[in-house]
Amino acid sequence: MTTRFQSYATRAVPRYTSYPTAPHFSDQVDDATYASWLKALKPTKPVSVYLHVPFCRQICWYCGCNMKLAAKDAPINEYAAMLGREIDLVADRLPQRMKISHLHWGGGTPTALSPVALTRAMEQLADRFEFAPRAELAIESDPRTLTEDMIWTIGGLGFTRASFGVQEFDPTVQLAINRVQPPEMVRASVEGLRLAGLKGINFDLIYGLPHQTVETLTRTIELSAEMRPDRVALFGYAHVPWMAKKQRMIDEAALPGPADRLAQSKAAAEALIKAGYVAIGLDHFALPHDPLAIAAQKGTLRRNFQGYTTDTAQTMLGLGASSIGRTPEGYVQNIGETRSWSRAVEAGRLPVARGIALSNEDKLRAWVIEALMCRGHVDLEEAGARYGTPADWHSDLDPELDQMEADGVIVRHGKEQVEMAQGAGQLVRTVAAVFDTYLKAKQTGHSVAV
Repeated sequence: MTTRFQSYATRAVPRYTSYPTAPHFSDQVDDATYASWLKALKPTKPVSVYLHVPFCRQICWYCGCNMKLAAKDAPINEYAAMLGREIDLVADRLPQRMKISHLHWGGGTPTALSPVALTRAMEQLADRFEFAPRAELAIESDPRTLTEDMIWTIGGLGFTRASFGVQEFDPTVQLAINRVQPPEMVRASVEGLRLAGLKGINFDLIYGLPHQTVETLTRTIELSAEMRPDRVALFGYAHVPWMAKKQRMIDEAALPGPADRLAQSKAAAEALIKAGYVAIGLDHFALPHDPLAIAAQKGTLRRNFQGYTTDTAQTMLGLGASSIGRTPEGYVQNIGETRSWSRAVEAGRLPVARGIALSNEDKLRAWVIEALMCRGHVDLEEAGARYGTPADWHSDLDPELDQMEADGVIVRHGKEQVEMAQGAGQLVRTVAAVFDTYLKAKQTGHSVAV
């Protein structure tokens, strides 16, 4: 990228897995609001479900997720039991027994649960909901602690996809982020899950880590490609130690600078494409046969809190501490502190901490941002027509968009068509931010664009 592009790449902007983004949620949305939204859902429409397990057996210093170290089983077992009660609380407020099209266990480390606890939760979900015939059932896992018993439990429960946080295979980088997992360890977990019947394997890789170089990252991609994961997510490390305290263990002097991050991102993308992966959106790659690659080709790709997805459900039910849910009316986020979350559930209350009701303008801008993030182009006139807004609704944004065109970031066809310029795809978050009225009104702590 040119020096001019670097000024865009270093801007702090959201990842846009939702709009409005989570920092703009408020306590004006509570459990009563959410209950009314659940009751109003259309019974014939499928829902997706996200379950959050905020426990890990080992701490990774780079992680910014809501999680805690669990050296003993008791806290995890208690949490799993309370998660079962939350499933009932949500299901009781739905208009009827509804169909699940996508399910995702995230964390933390969901496989920190015992096989028995995971089985009970999945059986309870099957009792209170109906799984669609071709539902995607996904689970995140840590190869450092994944047992053979859990591998076969995951396969037996019908999971279709598993994700691994590989991040980087270089030993020096692994020590610097406190996540030591040799390639052989990851390979054994991948092969075990495939033998147990899982068809989809995802890897997460990160650039911008301490002591990381273009050479270490491309070597990691070579090793990863040998295991042939169906999807690879390539994220830029977001160093926010004021928010994620465990990141204070990372030596800031060892972090690559902006130019090095750009070089790593570009080299990694090129290496993945060379290995046979299709670039999807901002930061995902998939083998050509994978449903994500097919959705991108057909123009049906979507984006939610799990990143790029084939999930087209309008409703996502978020379960567990800190999880975020979505209905056509708005977003909700659960209480983050596990004890407070547990007390709310035990009292029979939906454990909502905050959220936001969507206005018509929010929905319009969300559609524009998702179109940019998923397809790299958007028709602003079409967006206005969809939401009953005058065709020139974006006129106040034209000067900023014109400047981006002059800088070679976007191409405009008239005033309505906005398209990412060739070679500027990594800056799509910066372009999306132009349409974010909340960001302009209140700056919050976000990671840099690249």
